[in-house]
Amino acid sequence: MDPIQPQNASAKPFDRRDGGLVLAHILFAFGALLLGGIAGVLQGMVRGGVLTLPAGIGYYQLLTAHGVLMALIFTTFFIIGFLYSGLSHTTGGSLLSVVRRGAWAGFGLMAFGTVLGTILILLNKATVLYTFYAPMKASPYFYVALVFVVVGSWISGWGVFYQYRYWKKTHSGKLTPLFAFMAVITMLLWQVATLGVAAEVLLQLIPWSFGWVETVNVLLSRTLFWYFGHPLVYFWLLPTYICWYVIIPKLIGGRIYSDALARLSFLLLFLFSIPVGFHHQLMEPGISSEWKFLQVILTFMVVVPSLMTAFSLFATFELSGRAKGATGLFGWVKTLPWKDVRFFAPFMGMLVFIPAGAGGLINASNQMDAVVHNTLWVTGHFHLTVATSVALTFFGIAYWLLPVVTNRVLTPRINKLGLIQTILWCVGMFFMSGSMHTVGLLGSPRRTAYTTYDNHPDAVLWMPYHVAMAIGGMILFAAVLLMIYNLLALLKAPKGHTDYPIGEPMEPEAATPRILERWSLWLGITVVLILIAYTIPVMEMIQGGGPGSTGYKTW
Repeated sequence: MDPIQPQNASAKPFDRRDGGLVLAHILFAFGALLLGGIAGVLQGMVRGGVLTLPAGIGYYQLLTAHGVLMALIFTTFFIIGFLYSGLSHTTGGSLLSVVRRGAWAGFGLMAFGTVLGTILILLNKATVLYTFYAPMKASPYFYVALVFVVVGSWISGWGVFYQYRYWKKTHSGKLTPLFAFMAVITMLLWQVATLGVAAEVLLQLIPWSFGWVETVNVLLSRTLFWYFGHPLVYFWLLPTYICWYVIIPKLIGGRIYSDALARLSFLLLFLFSIPVGFHHQLMEPGISSEWKFLQVILTFMVVVPSLMTAFSLFATFELSGRAKGATGLFGWVKTLPWKDVRFFAPFMGMLVFIPAGAGGLINASNQMDAVVHNTLWVTGHFHLTVATSVALTFFGIAYWLLPVVTNRVLTPRINKLGLIQTILWCVGMFFMSGSMHTVGLLGSPRRTAYTTYDNHPDAVLWMPYHVAMAIGGMILFAAVLLMIYNLLALLKAPKGHTDYPIGEPMEPEAATPRILERWSLWLGITVVLILIAYTIPVMEMIQGGGPGSTGYKTW
């Protein structure tokens, strides 16, 4: 079957060695998505009261598997594969051999940690949910598995930095390709953010779970987790933004609105996404309101680069449309390639990010968070962010990235199935996340299995929404299965060349200020913000942490 667009047969094919590396990461990511999807649909059906699990399988066991595999493993593997693909393409056509070897080492460590952690979850030895909050205690080897995943991701990040540094040395005075610049920011964010969870796991949870110490400082452990937990959201989002800023303009036949604006927005996201973890702990005692207020202010600063991104993207759409002859206020909308899944899936992710971002402002507001905290509203919110905006964008990337690295083409049939898969995902999320938001406002708590609370009138009124959540989850699982089918079809698609779609800026290269690549300046500002936001509160937690807590197995 013919590809969906003419291909440039004379263009250089993607480096086969790099293609194997990228493909390994992407396929492992979607394997985690499939397993996490199975756990998720079963969990949703139990919560909706339409399924009773067989003996030996626990609801919270499924909840842990779903969260870990979907939020941590699927995203991290996909992001690293995507970043390496773009680096290979934009910094010389192939990765350095030392970078490739390091990337395979990182992949091996992450894969081993994932397999070990998943086995422990399935054996019911690590049913501590995605956040693994102390004082719930898992098998010590679950925390060891997390160490393998994080250390492997660090090695992969160092590879990104090494490739970037080599390119700068061999291209003195030249502006770094936009994709490479954004990849560096993304992995810098990850390296700095994971220091918190590494400290929690290595210094607190591993000694505690092995019995080397009797108690754990619960407040400190949660603080270290959320030092990492909120920047994790932007580790998901920054590669999504890379696609929106760099890839989408090429797919629609336009140009990047502003190279400098894109770089500045990424730097601002880096600065303001790390020292904000307290807005996840607004309802927790032990942290003074002054420090919570400071981090809420920094949280709201992230709105600025987000609005810059929205302006840049829609400026790109409109200017591209008008260059094609569109007239009127919204005539440019008709010129967008709505029948191309590589554009349609990420664009739907963009649209969903509007209500998702609005929900985030509510969660970060002290008074409003008191209403929705620990309710299904919060679960509905992050299913709009990571499970829709991020996931749909990653799906859209996969539809062109797999053909690029395997030297195949996207056929009209796979493209059509991709459009159906995207629509299924949006419909399923409408039912599931919409019900979560609504019933959360009615008081239904998160992290609970099916219960009517002894037929309490309020809980009985929640049940129709829980059923709707289960229906949405089943539709989403159907979309997961169709996505897996489409990926397998892409691996067997006709041979042919597919271009790596990197957009070009409208303005000349010299228009981008060089100060945006002074990493010591931006990293220094980030460190100062982190020290201001965390030094005194963490010292107070260490000094006044009390006797600590022993471990509990609640399942």
